[in-house]
Order: sequence, then C-alpha cells, then structure tokens
Amino acid sequence: HNIFRDSALRYAGYANEIGESFRYQIPRLVVPTYVIAFTYVCADAVSTGHETWQNSTNNKQGTSDTSSSSSSTVWHDTIYATADTLLWQTLASVVVPGATINLVVKASRYAVHRSPLLLPVVLAKWLPTVIGIGSIPLIVPPIDHTIDYMLDNSSRHWWQGYVSKR
Repeated sequence: HNIFRDSALRYAGYANEIGESFRYQIPRLVVPTYVIAFTYVCADAVSTGHETWQNSTNNKQGTSDTSSSSSSTVWHDTIYATADTLLWQTLASVVVPGATINLVVKASRYAVHRSPLLLPVVLAKWLPTVIGIGSIPLIVPPIDHTIDYMLDNSSRHWWQGYVSKR
C-alpha cells in the first residue's frame, strides 16, 4: 500500500491543475497549488526511497553477504527508486498536466471570446475554468502512459544499462 498513490492524498498531485484552471479568476491561487503539488511529489519520492532502502536492507540481513558491493546495491536501488519516482511524478503530476490545463483554459478563453454567440458575462468568465477542471480526468491517463513510455525508453533504459555494466 502506497499512501501517495492508493489514497485520497494522490489528489494533492493534481493541485496545480486546479490552480491552472482558476489562473484567470484567482491568480494568487496558482503558486500555492504548485507548492502543494511539488510537496506531494517530493514526499512520494522520499517515501519510495525509504521503502526501497528498508526492503533492500531487510533482504540483505537474511544473507551472509555483508560486502561493500551488497551495500552499494542497496544504495543504487534506493537512489534509482527515489530519482525515478521524483522524475516521473514531476513530469506526470506537475509539469505536463499543468501545461496542458493551462493551454486548455487559454484555448477555451480564446474560443469563448471569439465566439459569435453572445454568452452571459458570468458564463463567459467561468466556462474556461469549468472546461479546465472537467478536462483533468481526461488528460491524466494518456499523460501517465506517455511519461511511462518516455522514461522506459530514456532514463530507465539508461539506468539499467549503467547498472548492468557495473
């Protein structure tokens, strides 16, 4: 059970998307939502690293191998797990979704203001925000899969090559 991925705490990673949706109505909300999202990302990375460290050291305790290479493996596993989580969460929870929602809201504002329909002022003001918030569940799965694919074919691939050369 990972509290950062298997509980309601996961939604803290989406805080910045809410901030981006409200950027034009409540601009002061944007920075705090990014702070919340990055705090979530860092906490998940540290938690994953700590769990990997504990699992690796517990697995090593049952063996007679106390060599420096065994200790080195624990460190490499921990660093990899922490860095991979930090990179994945930063891209998939903050950077790409934040930029995507920003573009969705900006495009919606443009479309509303260029629309030949005369929308009520309140609707014209809030419709882009509603569209931004409504698009969050639609963009998350494709972004997650894309980031997995990117990392599987870049940093994860590089790390496995680096470890196998050792």
